[in-house]
Amino acid sequence: MTPQDEDFLRRAIELAVKARASGDAPFGSLLVGPDGDVLAEEHNTVTSDGDISAHPELKLARWAARELDPPTAAATTMYTSCQPCDMCRGGIERSGLGRVVYALSNEQLSTLKPGGGWPQVPQEGPALFDEARTPIEGFYH
Repeated sequence: MTPQDEDFLRRAIELAVKARASGDAPFGSLLVGPDGDVLAEEHNTVTSDGDISAHPELKLARWAARELDPPTAAATTMYTSCQPCDMCRGGIERSGLGRVVYALSNEQLSTLKPGGGWPQVPQEGPALFDEARTPIEGFYH
């Protein structure tokens, strides 16, 4: 962790403070390009947008996928106030970002959240393999 990494993490924490002040969950993130310039910033807007996916990490991953070419995306670093959740991690991986640096780990976050996380939703499967594979076969090259 470099002093520059710490400075960017401090900015992510400032964005988390902004989110909390506006009534949203206290999470913030920014995306820094290969030259060290801040490309985009976001904070959590789940409550204010009424959108359960409005996490700052996912919003930045979607932005990067739309706005950056793959080599540039691969050279970026996302700085975030907390380790990305599974939903956000999937978006980050698909967007091709190069690196994520976070302040609080998910384990540290869980000690600050009374009552823990979300209840597990039962899942069943796999099933109907031959039918389900038909629309997918040949799509991925």
